[in-house]
Amino acid sequence: MRIDQATTRFLAAVEHEYGYSEHTVRAYRRDLADLADYAEAAGATELAACDLELMRGWLWDRQQRGLAATTLARNVATLKSFGAWLERGGHVPGNPASRLRSPKAPRELPRVLADEQITRILDRAERRAADGDPAHLRDRAILELLYASALRVSELCTLPLSGLDRRERIVRVLGKGGKERVVPLGAPAARALEDYLAAGRQALAERAAERGAERAAGAGSGSEPPLFLGNRGGKLTTNAVYRLVARELEQEPGGGPRGPHTLRHTAATHLLDGGADLRVVQEMLGHSSLASTQVYTHVSTERLAERYRQAHPRA
Repeated sequence: MRIDQATTRFLAAVEHEYGYSEHTVRAYRRDLADLADYAEAAGATELAACDLELMRGWLWDRQQRGLAATTLARNVATLKSFGAWLERGGHVPGNPASRLRSPKAPRELPRVLADEQITRILDRAERRAADGDPAHLRDRAILELLYASALRVSELCTLPLSGLDRRERIVRVLGKGGKERVVPLGAPAARALEDYLAAGRQALAERAAERGAERAAGAGSGSEPPLFLGNRGGKLTTNAVYRLVARELEQEPGGGPRGPHTLRHTAATHLLDGGADLRVVQEMLGHSSLASTQVYTHVSTERLAERYRQAHPRA
């Protein structure tokens, strides 16, 4: 078997059998396509040549290209997962990636918005939605929900209409690894969602019907219709949400990332600032490890220290 054939089978397995997220499958596909190109250039097209030496050579080549340590760490994770699949399937005698080590990435704290910044963002969204435009109603609901429930952008875009319990004010989210969790949402987010469902979503769905794209809006497709629809009535894309959040963050002071994850980081940090238990925040975020959640305690500590320096006369 050729390396490219093996990677194609592996990607089909992780997508359709293992239920990996769309984001993970996309990252695996990019990494393994690059690995296959590197192997072909080295004259190593057969799977038997996909050994530890080849993998180390590929990682070294990527490091020489100046890729970040976080990217290289993801590359190692891809190779380990691919190697484990090869071993389980009996394609190779052992996992060729088992001895690879991930580079240590510099610890960077996530960008977190101040209380007044997130208030300004949500107030602007509410003012825009006052005109009744379906897209403005949807955008306000998206921003409120991202901050209220700390969802990942992929979770928000795939959230089915049935995942929202309007009476209990909760959403049922399918997170990483196909794990479902129940996340609460506050009164402002609930009001924004009610407005969107009352006057926004149906108008967007009608655009899809006019274009003959009922399946794109989830009607009659055999799958659950999505809660959020795009401007043309089809499924809302992650890129559209990135653009929405980036436009808002551009108007706020401070550097750093401008994607939807900033609202997730902000929600988690504000919960801890408000006294929420770390394990409660872990459950809300859908982290499998408490260590992933603990980064927000560092953010809270730094914010406390900064406020102390600003406010205390003898700081």
